[in-house]
Amino acid sequence: MTPSRSAGGQGQEVAGLHAHNTQSRDIPLSSLRHKNPHVAPQDDEEDLDPESDTALLRKHHADSDDDAASTTTELTSRQHISPLQKLLGLMSKAPLLLRSAPGFGTGSYGAAGTPIGASTDNSEDDENDHLRSGRHKKRANGSGLRNTVEDRSQSPKKRRRPSKDFGYTTGRSVDDAGESLRRELSLDGRYGMSGVPIPTAKADKGDEAAAGKLGEGEDIPDGDGTLDGIASDDEDPWDNSPYPQVRASVSAIDNTSLSINTPRMWALSMLFAILGSSTNLFFSLRYPSVSITPVIALLLVHPLGLIWDQLLKRKGDPDEAFEDGVRSRPSSELDVNMDANTHNGTRSKPQNGNLRNLRLWLAQGRWNEKEHSCVYISSNVSFGFAFATDVIVEQTQFYNQKVSITYQLLLILSTQILGYTFAGLARRFLVRPGGMIWPGTLMSAAMFTTLHKEENTIANGWKITRWKFFFVVWLSAFIFYFLPGLIFPALSYFSVITWIWPKSVVVANLFGVASGLGLFPVTFDWTQIAYIGSPLLTPFWAAMNVVGGLVIVMWIIAPIAYYKNVFNSSYMPILSSSVFDNTGNIYNVSRILTPDFLFDKEAYHNYSRVFLPITYMLSYGLQFAALASLLSHTACWHGKDIWRQWIRSLKEVKGQAQPIYKVVPGSREGVSPDRPSSDSSTRRSRVQRTDSHMENIISQEDVHNRLMKKYKDAPLSWYLLTFVSMTAVGMFVCEYYPVHLPWYGLLLALGICTVLFIPIGIVMAITNQHSSIYLICQLVCGAVFPGRPVANMVFVTYGYISSAQGIKFSSDLKLGHYMKIPPRILFSVQMVATIVSSITQIGVLNWMFANVPGICTPEAINGFTCPLARVHFNGSILWGVVGPGEFFGPSATYHILVWCFPIGAIAPIILWLYARKRKSSIVRKINLPVLFGSLSWIPPATGLNFSVWALVCYIFNYVIKRRATAWWAKYTMTLSAALDSGLAFGIVVVFFGFVFPGWTSGFKWWGTEVYKQGCDWNACPYKTVPEGGHFGPDTW
Repeated sequence: MTPSRSAGGQGQEVAGLHAHNTQSRDIPLSSLRHKNPHVAPQDDEEDLDPESDTALLRKHHADSDDDAASTTTELTSRQHISPLQKLLGLMSKAPLLLRSAPGFGTGSYGAAGTPIGASTDNSEDDENDHLRSGRHKKRANGSGLRNTVEDRSQSPKKRRRPSKDFGYTTGRSVDDAGESLRRELSLDGRYGMSGVPIPTAKADKGDEAAAGKLGEGEDIPDGDGTLDGIASDDEDPWDNSPYPQVRASVSAIDNTSLSINTPRMWALSMLFAILGSSTNLFFSLRYPSVSITPVIALLLVHPLGLIWDQLLKRKGDPDEAFEDGVRSRPSSELDVNMDANTHNGTRSKPQNGNLRNLRLWLAQGRWNEKEHSCVYISSNVSFGFAFATDVIVEQTQFYNQKVSITYQLLLILSTQILGYTFAGLARRFLVRPGGMIWPGTLMSAAMFTTLHKEENTIANGWKITRWKFFFVVWLSAFIFYFLPGLIFPALSYFSVITWIWPKSVVVANLFGVASGLGLFPVTFDWTQIAYIGSPLLTPFWAAMNVVGGLVIVMWIIAPIAYYKNVFNSSYMPILSSSVFDNTGNIYNVSRILTPDFLFDKEAYHNYSRVFLPITYMLSYGLQFAALASLLSHTACWHGKDIWRQWIRSLKEVKGQAQPIYKVVPGSREGVSPDRPSSDSSTRRSRVQRTDSHMENIISQEDVHNRLMKKYKDAPLSWYLLTFVSMTAVGMFVCEYYPVHLPWYGLLLALGICTVLFIPIGIVMAITNQHSSIYLICQLVCGAVFPGRPVANMVFVTYGYISSAQGIKFSSDLKLGHYMKIPPRILFSVQMVATIVSSITQIGVLNWMFANVPGICTPEAINGFTCPLARVHFNGSILWGVVGPGEFFGPSATYHILVWCFPIGAIAPIILWLYARKRKSSIVRKINLPVLFGSLSWIPPATGLNFSVWALVCYIFNYVIKRRATAWWAKYTMTLSAALDSGLAFGIVVVFFGFVFPGWTSGFKWWGTEVYKQGCDWNACPYKTVPEGGHFGPDTW
């Protein structure tokens, strides 16, 4: 009797069916042709994946009918075992299979594979077989493979229970018959991939006992997904995410056999990193501008990946196996070609050649959702133009400094990569916990499911697949954008009330959408609705926090203060992103600068103080309160959780607690005699499904975190080494080049980022609302290093951009976490994409300096006036030259705003003291960092952007979510992705096809002009300054 074998590998392998010099292949029981009348029949031909093992086996049998009779007769006469007996024997002795998820194929729960070339004859190898059995048992007991799948065949309706000892019948007859059966069934699938065992901490001693309790040869129905009363639903495991939006977008099963680290993935990643970063930088220096979003890359790269496979793959290509996304050594070409080209045991000479080897290297793996995720993540990293390029533009074009290419490369690389180190060091707090859902990533995850899966369930009567739904919405959004974006722009600025009374300042202030508060929330342009982020991705409770702040601050306090002329605000528009002088005109910064761009204090006193519109002023106060509340709110609600995770991470660093792949309670590994096998125990062990965003969210570990523990983590030392090296580069830049920022100034900027990074990340991960530290960095540098505008820009770049880039990187790490990308591959993808895009942008920027006449001047050709760089330049003058003391000092106009810091710090503590013991109190839903911080979008956002955004969020994430939950779960994320991507394509086509060539310069009619006629578009103030007069103090 051959030693028993149990679960220890991802693929199902039939022990004893391997011949010398022949690669073993994985085959689930679902791919065998059942002839037992008690076993449910296979699915129909049209329901099968044409690449599945089942379909390939059926095709093989159809092609081999002429030889089947003779082969079966010869085999039966030699072994006296019929194929039916062999099949039934294999089915009763083979290890148990897991039920599959529709999106990923059949799960495998297979035995440890017999080494290639091992014999199962009862000969001198028996001793070696017994020695190997101990290792197989140990590996099997320590392998938790639940929720990992490998093959892509269809799930059977019923499964066979294994024998008590999971043993296999051995002997010469079975060995020969097994080899013949293997050839007859063609177990070597075209794209078969072998599984990899997942190690656990220790063996489960209850496995053999549990196996003994399972009746031999019994059928297990798959419908209820239970095993002896213990839940075994792979698609919805006990530790699945408690958040419905995550469960609706992310599969709880990991297909471990997919290729990731392939030439196809790297080529497409670098292609889009170069094209996207160069294009966005090019247009960032132009007005009007357009931005190429990563969603466009997500859509465009999919057909390219499919075309890559069609061009390079051939029918006779050798099979491949992938371990952690990397191709392991394939079978020798001789053996592979033998399997592909032999007939009746005769071998044909394999075809070799350098071109064929190159093609096979390029064609490894198949285009899949994991490769797609990596390309999208590399695009997400690289598509946004680097903030450091604005610093370079300001230095070279506005401050007339000469900067070398070396300085430019060091500045952009250090500022971009430092953000990645913050993301990596904060993984335990922002990426791994199940409570950190990162709503923005769910749209991308839904997109990958839509593009790569064919699953479809009826949702509240809707039978359309998500892919068809996506295509219909995408096409509709693309076509519709031509109306508000080109033909009828008034649909975008649909302020009908201001059209009726165009000269009324009060009507424009209250109902306007260009310079008003937007009390009439109607627009037909998705760019207006999603200006502050897609409302479909934001939880309803978070949107209510935003709306609460909007109503109280912008719709109540702002109008009252404006019409009472608080801080002389009535002489300016109620909403504007500009700053003004004491005559009501936009502040002319050049009047307070010397020819060397230094602050001229005498000219400043002879000109005017800087005045802010009322909404601009309130926005500053809210940002002060948001920063303070961010720290106190995080300390009150998540302090213990952060401390617990910090201690745990220290133990991991010291090697005291290594992450392991844990066996799921309720899986077959976990069945033991002393474990109660009841539905009630399963319900107690299931993660509580609640939308709570307060209780231990950083300690929650869901199925995704458990599955990711299979892969080797990117060591903490990688991130620490990157941080130290990039900090050293930054200090060198500050000290060697004339930026006027000392090395300790850089450390101060990184210190601000360090203190606020985790609180900002928590808020972003829960609410999809980003709290910016741009203003606080400007103020701190202006106070500590006054009169240094270039230093202010560099300080902001290292402080703010490290935080912003780090949050973006954390979001991408979470997307990789959801898509089960091995961390080390993800580290390489993000790092390489960052470096390539940075170098690309420096090259494009210097090319433009040399080849665009009059760049960054009003006379620049084709609108290359560098508008964003000029805005940042003005900010560096105001905060770096004039300084925050002139705004918020003891005798300054807006010194009262300083009180927002203590108010923001104390308010969360009061709410926490009241609500910490009241679990059902609505006060627990109040998130002050979100309430305060989200309104920092105003300006340039208007009240319309918030009001209509909240209305759409209410409709989908409250009304539809409760009344049509299935529809919401199936289509909402796909709807968001389709609207965003359709809009992005529409903007690109309209801009390049009509605006850029100048074809719309003479296009005018009522629909293009009506919204420009009144005070809303012209930003009329409530009061006007008398001719030759001014408002405010006479001296300062």
